[in-house]
Amino acid sequence: MTVTMPSLPLTGGCQCGLVRYQIRAVPAMFYLCHCTECQRQTSSAFGESLRCDPASVTVTGAMRTMRRVAESGSVRLGDFCPDCGVRILHRSEGDPGRLNVKAGTLDDAGWLVPAGHIWTRSKQAFVAIGEDELAYPQGPDDGGAALKARWRQMLGNAASEAP
Repeated sequence: MTVTMPSLPLTGGCQCGLVRYQIRAVPAMFYLCHCTECQRQTSSAFGESLRCDPASVTVTGAMRTMRRVAESGSVRLGDFCPDCGVRILHRSEGDPGRLNVKAGTLDDAGWLVPAGHIWTRSKQAFVAIGEDELAYPQGPDDGGAALKARWRQMLGNAASEAP
């Protein structure tokens, strides 16, 4: 599967428009997380995570931060709009190089195709994951290396700019 990424910067924001952001570099990967925390946070079957270099993301507008212990045991920080409540970013406490933009907040998310799925042991029964898709019962053992490699493959020429 090939993904045609729009021109940089990628832009997005919350529902009410108070918080806006730009992503100025090719994201490292895009995946779906089926953990119960993402299900609860999105009121949906999974969370959409676009892993980005934190230095490439600029946010305008004030956000609030929620601190939660994830199913993995890591402390996750969720940044959201204080007016409309839309979650914009996820990051891990003590890991400043790890930043996930919640991909459903992109102005144009129609080009996205996930490189894989994590925490599938808690996925909703109606979600079908193809046999040829990367899927992990929990988080990936390889730190996401296979997801990153699949994403680079899907991006083709644009992958040379990915971290």
